[in-house]
Amino acid sequence: MGRWITEEPLALEPLLQETEDPACGALVIFYGTVRDHNDGRPVRAMTYEAHVNLAEKVLREIEAEVLERFDVRHCRIQHRVGLLQLGEPSVLIVVRAGHRDAAYAASRYAIDEVKQRAPIWKQEHYADGDSRYLDGVPLTRKDETPA
Repeated sequence: MGRWITEEPLALEPLLQETEDPACGALVIFYGTVRDHNDGRPVRAMTYEAHVNLAEKVLREIEAEVLERFDVRHCRIQHRVGLLQLGEPSVLIVVRAGHRDAAYAASRYAIDEVKQRAPIWKQEHYADGDSRYLDGVPLTRKDETPA
């Protein structure tokens, strides 16, 4: 099984091969890419940073939750870090299930959880040369106390 966080460009084919299963009639792929705008500002690139060990742990946990909560057979999540240009994929989620309803629901759950829980931070780089970090995921949730 491959890594969950990588500096290398994301590749869909290895995740498809890893999850290939003739019992699955549904394949849902979420392919998140860097877009050219946010909040009315033109974006030229995005830098993703992560607490790699913790982020990989969270992504593995989300994959396991997807398998437990939904009637799916496979879920793989991979996220890229580093400087990404417009159109480059930043996150890939592959879900395979016997039927489409479960696959769609599981994929939606997976990306929502990644955005809420994974310690991955985004810095937008704007066309005017400015940049800023977007609100990210704190290392402790509001209902937890720091160790």
